[in-house]
Amino acid sequence: MEKTRISELAWPEYAQRVRDGAMVLIPVGALEQHGPHMSMNPDVLLPTAISERVAANIGGLVAPALVYGYKSQQQSGGGNHLPGTTSLDGNTMINVVRDVLRELARHGVRRVTLVNGHYENSMFLTEGVDLAIRELGWSGVHDFRCVILSYWDFIDETTIRAIYADDFPGWAVEHGGVLETSLMLHLHPHLVNMDLVEDHPPAEFPPYDHFPVKPELTPASGCLSSARRATAEYGELLLRVAVEGISTALGTAFDPAT
Repeated sequence: MEKTRISELAWPEYAQRVRDGAMVLIPVGALEQHGPHMSMNPDVLLPTAISERVAANIGGLVAPALVYGYKSQQQSGGGNHLPGTTSLDGNTMINVVRDVLRELARHGVRRVTLVNGHYENSMFLTEGVDLAIRELGWSGVHDFRCVILSYWDFIDETTIRAIYADDFPGWAVEHGGVLETSLMLHLHPHLVNMDLVEDHPPAEFPPYDHFPVKPELTPASGCLSSARRATAEYGELLLRVAVEGISTALGTAFDPAT
């Protein structure tokens, strides 16, 4: 079986795969609390697992994950005030993304997909990509292309209904909830303790963001919805749907516009 992790390849093999036109997937996550029942690295482990399976499907390569992300926001991650959450300033993240993409382009890579596992990263990834493409153009590289995606966007309505029935709280408050916990139960069960899940209703926030945060608005668990219904079986389903959807999308994402 062909290796997919760039870090495990010798440089001549990597160089040949690049010459052959391999796409590179970069998992992008964060170190962020995910409640008392789970480790703080799901935002890295989940996009990495998905990236590796997608790469195996499409003949791609997986770069080492970016393990720190932008600051946790209260209405999507509980807030950057919680212990353990360790974040980058936006400018730092932009520069890291820009630098990594420029280096990949220097190697000869021309197609890159950023697989995001941390909601708050999104616009900083966009800015990093934009700056990299602009600067590559200045140096004469005009054929570099990049896709940014978040894996949860590939969970379709049929799958949502199968798992949540009529109780889907929305992705905005799924932090530390059924989705991430189920995937972790399937992929890394040793990092989950369901006995410590705190069962509480989804968090409710006002229609604005407050700075500095008001800690009392975040549930004491740090989760924004309950993971009580999470199972490894749901995780297996979610993983399959995400991998299949992303593999299919990347099959045409870099095609010329028609």
